Amino acid sequence: MTLQSAQEIIQYISDSEKKTPVKVYVNGNFSEVAFPETLKVFGSESSKTIFGDFKDWSAFYEAYQNVITGVEVEYDRRNSAIPLIDQTKINARIEPGALIREHAEIHDGAVIMMGATVNIGAVVGAGTMIDMNATLGGRATTGKNVHVGAGAVLAGVIEPPSAQPVIVEDDVLIGANAVVLEGVRIGKGAVVAAGAIVTEDVPAGAVVAGMPARVIKQAHEVEGSKIEIVQALRKLND
Repeated sequence: MTLQSAQEIIQYISDSEKKTPVKVYVNGNFSEVAFPETLKVFGSESSKTIFGDFKDWSAFYEAYQNVITGVEVEYDRRNSAIPLIDQTKINARIEPGALIREHAEIHDGAVIMMGATVNIGAVVGAGTMIDMNATLGGRATTGKNVHVGAGAVLAGVIEPPSAQPVIVEDDVLIGANAVVLEGVRIGKGAVVAAGAIVTEDVPAGAVVAGMPARVIKQAHEVEGSKIEIVQALRKLND
């Protein structure tokens, strides 16, 4: 696993070309129209579906609006610096509505549930589940077989760049709607109760709860079924 520095991520964002990708449905007479290479065009002579950046589409529309009889433009971002990751290269289960930005790391057997967000530089360890609407901020890092509960937040640290990232070690359970602030390390096998606000490091094997979170017991004192990591949920097709 490679943890990128804040400065590396900042430089990448600064240098990247900011884009507004669009999908355009357009009708008209295109028999004599020369489409630029910057646009990907599909369809028949009278009806096209066009993919490209908004600025390239705008230039094309300005030049050929006289042959266009109908148009519908779809887009979901504006001047975006970081594209979404290519999910086809990830050996993990990723459900609809999950947002994973480029330069995040998703390791084998991970599970990213609906509405979860994994920001640039974040790392999701092997067999780790990021539950519904949970957020891993920039550079937040989880180990193996972690469960980050629904709505939980591991704070990101790209700005200020001097801050240290959240580190969650192996076999940790983070309850729903818990918040782990920047610079916190959660030790192996620890449990963070639902709704806890974690402002300080959590020792390995400890159970913490409250706002701010404090150690209330040890994980071995908790009934096993309440903190079980179910491997069947992480199984992919053979």
